[in-house]
Amino acid sequence: MNAYINKPSITWNYFTYAQFLLAGSLMAGGIYNLDASFAAKGFYAMAAIMLVSSTATITKTLRDSEESDRLHNKIEDARTERLLAEASKVEPQ
Repeated sequence: MNAYINKPSITWNYFTYAQFLLAGSLMAGGIYNLDASFAAKGFYAMAAIMLVSSTATITKTLRDSEESDRLHNKIEDARTERLLAEASKVEPQ
């Protein structure tokens, strides 16, 4: 069973890296230019870092869950094919 694996292009990977860097630098610049105390800037910076970290974590969790389901489905398909192959070998009497 050959399954098509959808892989993103190199251009898409570069675009996502550039988008992340742009968003991070804009957030850092915004926090740096904020008219607030150093403690408030630190709070906003920690919140931004935690938001990025939790976004990466939830994305990985969802992807791992999807890949696990895909593997589970492959195993079930293989079992079904094996049972069908065994059933087709037995001739009715």
